[in-house]
Amino acid sequence: MVRGVSDLDLRVTVNWADSMPSIFFVSKSLVRLRIVTEDGPVIDVEDVFLPKLKTLHLDSLVFKDGDNYLVKVISGCPVLEELVMIDLGWDDYWNRSVSSKTLKRLTLRCQDWDNNPDSVSFDTPNLVYFEYCDHVADKYEIVSFDSLVEAKIGLRMTREQRSHGHGVSNARDLLMRISNVHFLYLFATTLETHRDVGWGSLAAILKNSPNLETLVFEELHHNSTFKCDVVDGCLCKPSENIPSCLSSSPVKVVKILKFGDISFYCDDTEKQMKLVKYFLEIMPNLERMILCYNTRIDEDLKSQLERLVSRGASLKCSVQLICDNLSEPLYPFSFFD
Repeated sequence: MVRGVSDLDLRVTVNWADSMPSIFFVSKSLVRLRIVTEDGPVIDVEDVFLPKLKTLHLDSLVFKDGDNYLVKVISGCPVLEELVMIDLGWDDYWNRSVSSKTLKRLTLRCQDWDNNPDSVSFDTPNLVYFEYCDHVADKYEIVSFDSLVEAKIGLRMTREQRSHGHGVSNARDLLMRISNVHFLYLFATTLETHRDVGWGSLAAILKNSPNLETLVFEELHHNSTFKCDVVDGCLCKPSENIPSCLSSSPVKVVKILKFGDISFYCDDTEKQMKLVKYFLEIMPNLERMILCYNTRIDEDLKSQLERLVSRGASLKCSVQLICDNLSEPLYPFSFFD
């Protein structure tokens, strides 16, 4: 038992086959606990009693009885406000269930190689910040995000899910329940959960997020599919009689990271530039478009970007080009001055 300590930061280096004592999860005094390990030592938590703990950060541990552990640790922390779980390993961890009325910040990054969970539940009505990277679950039984303000979502599919096209509708089930957010960061895998699907998931989010002000893309790759022309399909362009959901979007800031990067299914920078042009032309409340490069921008590309639009849906929108290696914009300009 840890006695008389309120803040404990452990950095442990042990062999992966060795066991780590679980005494750190029993303490009447701890308010903040952070455990970071190397090589994933195994820990078998018998009891969790942390009545004052508000912040718990776990990195690179391997837990026995994984399904039950997550329930056990949260129930043993009755005033927990922030939970961070990164690169954890599990025995039979097929159900991820986070239930807490006190939790305000949750970061859950799962690395299960090519396995996806059976079910995932988030009963967290007071959660304000949510960062979640995982394989798409077979089902999302409970999702309660009544107070969510900021979300960072990175969903990916297993090889089996990709080969059979499974998981796309399940990903949408989760994304549709993320509403009320003001800031949304989408990792590239979240948008392209399947090459034949396009951006249907993003359209679903925008339709369900009336308070969204900032939208961040990690890369800007898009595959045109037959669903791009149906009412509830993609947002890349409007169908013949149905306007794109972007035309009523409340978003004020769009930031695109790794703009211009090439992927295995999108090798045309011009295609990405056309998407930027489309965003500018149709998003009525847009105030800033920020394009971030990993390398310096050549003059030809600057010229092309300047010529993208003559005027857009928002007369006060400006476009900034920023090199990720610099703190200040390389080439800020406005199309509408």
